[in-house]
Amino acid sequence: MTTLAYGHDAQIVCDNLLRIYQSEGVEVVALQGLDLLVDPGELLAIIGASGSGKSTLLRILSGLDRPTAGVARVAGQDLLSMRAADRLRYRRQVVGFLYQQASQNLLPYLDAQENLVLPMLLAGVDRAERERRAARLVELLDLGDVREHRLAQLSGGQQQRVALGVALANDPQVLLADEPTGELDSASADHVFAALRTVNTELGVTVVVVTHDALVSEHVRRTIGIRDGRTSSEVVRRTDVDEEGRELLVAEEYAVLDRAGRLQLPRDFTAALEMRDRVRLDLATDHIGVWPAARGQAADRARGTHRGEARRGEVHEPRPHAHRAE
Repeated sequence: MTTLAYGHDAQIVCDNLLRIYQSEGVEVVALQGLDLLVDPGELLAIIGASGSGKSTLLRILSGLDRPTAGVARVAGQDLLSMRAADRLRYRRQVVGFLYQQASQNLLPYLDAQENLVLPMLLAGVDRAERERRAARLVELLDLGDVREHRLAQLSGGQQQRVALGVALANDPQVLLADEPTGELDSASADHVFAALRTVNTELGVTVVVVTHDALVSEHVRRTIGIRDGRTSSEVVRRTDVDEEGRELLVAEEYAVLDRAGRLQLPRDFTAALEMRDRVRLDLATDHIGVWPAARGQAADRARGTHRGEARRGEVHEPRPHAHRAE
């Protein structure tokens, strides 16, 4: 019997991903055994505070940085063993990158149409195909009225939509977006996210948005939370219908149980119960209970049940807890 590899059918696979670097003589562990699976055609957000590891993860997935250990694979490409020439081809053909500042994707002395065509010229795409792709992107991103405008003549939202087109010019399988609405007002941000949903649906490209803004998660079906260099939480959204036939958006929140059996307890939970250093576990028939150490000892004496211990807020082998909210 053949055992399938972890994430064998996923577009993006991170397995026990580790990244360590030196900063002013100090060793910094940016990613601490991170696990992540992204299916082909998904549109999801990765959120986390500054220093959580999300920017390091994005640089690794984009081919700009190399992991220290573990597995990082995108569209079947092994990012750990990739050589310099392979990385250049990977960035040109496999992934597209959308920066927070549109000017990083655009040349100011070219108009919108010329900016769209430039990546194809560099990749050696023939003229007929360049024209076909550019026309398709102009239509999808609603750029018809500004295709001959230069950067200075475009609004912030228009610039970002042109930048999105540039990132998609060479038909990448994966689009990585770094804070794509971070410098936009709410109306422009909504237009950019509408464009991201459009290209995700129409082109089938896998879209990963990395941000610190929790409100961004409202625009996607799945949100991954990163904390201390690991995936810590996941919110899955789906549309449901109530008894009166009205559509409701239902969100289910889970804690992430990684491949090593580790679970990060939410900080507000541990603070509320004054949990620190170690906790006690209670194995029941259909769930695992987590108790502050002192309370667990008292419960042990009262009920005589079997429990184990886990240090520093990491609980091994629990089952994710779902929370539903409309």
